[in-house]
Amino acid sequence: QARLRESGGGLVQAGGSLRLSCVTAGINFKIAHMAWFRQAPGKERELVASRTSSGITNYADFVKGRFTISGDWPRATLFLKMDSLEPEDTAVYYCNTLNRSYGWGQGTQVTVSS
Repeated sequence: QARLRESGGGLVQAGGSLRLSCVTAGINFKIAHMAWFRQAPGKERELVASRTSSGITNYADFVKGRFTISGDWPRATLFLKMDSLEPEDTAVYYCNTLNRSYGWGQGTQVTVSS
């Protein structure tokens, strides 16, 4: 059974940085098209960034130039480095495949204060 476990969130001031991790199990990480999503209070879950197993990355316009998605493929772990954080980035962050193939993990809360 697939499992996704996100961590690394926290409270940070605007302009600060965080690095999120997603440890996966039961997923063929080597070929998966992995992604980070986020959901702010009262809003729908939205795609933040994705990365194919061959290293092709895509970012939502609202994080381009600030966030970087990467992965440790032998350890089946996905990362999201977030720089220049803004209050609008406050949300619960989740990982999954791009087509949301698996059940969601608990997510990790990111709160950016102004």
